[in-house]
Amino acid sequence: MRSSGRNSSGRGDYRGAGGGAARSRSGGQRDDKPKRAGKPRPEERRYDVGGPASEGQKKGRGAAARGGAKGGPKQSPQRGGGRTAPARSREYEARAEERNRERHADKPRTSTPRTFPGAEQEGERLQKVLARAGYGSRRACEELIDQARVEVNGEIVTEQGLRVDPAKDVIKVDGLTVATQSYQFFALNKPAGVVSTMEDPDGRQCLGDYVTNRETRLFHVGRLDTETEGIILLTNHGELAHRLTHPKYGVKKTYLAAVQGPLPREVGKRLREGIQLEDGYARADHFRVVEQIGKNYLVEVVLHEGRKHIVRRMLAEAGFPVDKLVRTAFGPIALGDQKSGWLRRLSNTEVGMLMKEVGL
Repeated sequence: MRSSGRNSSGRGDYRGAGGGAARSRSGGQRDDKPKRAGKPRPEERRYDVGGPASEGQKKGRGAAARGGAKGGPKQSPQRGGGRTAPARSREYEARAEERNRERHADKPRTSTPRTFPGAEQEGERLQKVLARAGYGSRRACEELIDQARVEVNGEIVTEQGLRVDPAKDVIKVDGLTVATQSYQFFALNKPAGVVSTMEDPDGRQCLGDYVTNRETRLFHVGRLDTETEGIILLTNHGELAHRLTHPKYGVKKTYLAAVQGPLPREVGKRLREGIQLEDGYARADHFRVVEQIGKNYLVEVVLHEGRKHIVRRMLAEAGFPVDKLVRTAFGPIALGDQKSGWLRRLSNTEVGMLMKEVGL
């Protein structure tokens, strides 16, 4: 005998409140016990609780349409049976603000305390300035101070936390001046055929083509002939560039020249004593033969002058025209194994050596 609680398919009857009436119609016994109200079905739930809907609202939308649900337009509570409070005029607000100012005008001003020790001092901490200049992390810069390798305005710094002004104070590490401001220093191995200008109106390849992606404006230190290769410096430090090219500071440049021999011994002596050119005497600081293969000579010439075509004119006047010329060093900065056309940033030590060379 099948139970009345199951249908023909064997599954339970889960039709909710209408299940008893269905069983009575099918011939089952009617349960006269009052049933406990269960959870209403979704379609039987009401959302418009809180009063009948107004004429401007549709039935069934409920509180969400009136702004009661999250995301709907919010309504401000009404006072006094639906009447809103009158808004105050701008004149009233202005008079109230003026009365408040007059009320607090005679009170003394209170100064809030500093939030950290030493805030009343000006400047930046020395280790922070050194770290920004590229001498390592702040901890590494603190170790430089502990090792007594840092000096400010000629005095060795022995304590941490000293505040300095990067624009006024002279800071040195191991005796070399630190470029504390946003200066940039580069060395370019200029290829032959590149014009020593930052821009060329004729469209020829120039130095500016190698630094087009720099945010700050750079300029070259001195010049090289179009056919001369070698090292040339680029920077935005105007004073350093001026001193490096001024004859007063005597910054030496080293060149390698390929000439045809034979080369007599007295050529070096003649170049060191001075050769008369159309614009005056020119003297070499140093001269030596680096290599000889048959009649092909590779000679090194060092001088501190920067006149136009100075090395080519000196050797030509001595009777040995230059076939190829390369500048291998500018002061303490050597070209080394840097490839032709490559640009590299100078290290902090190299920048300090340049500044020491010209008394900065």
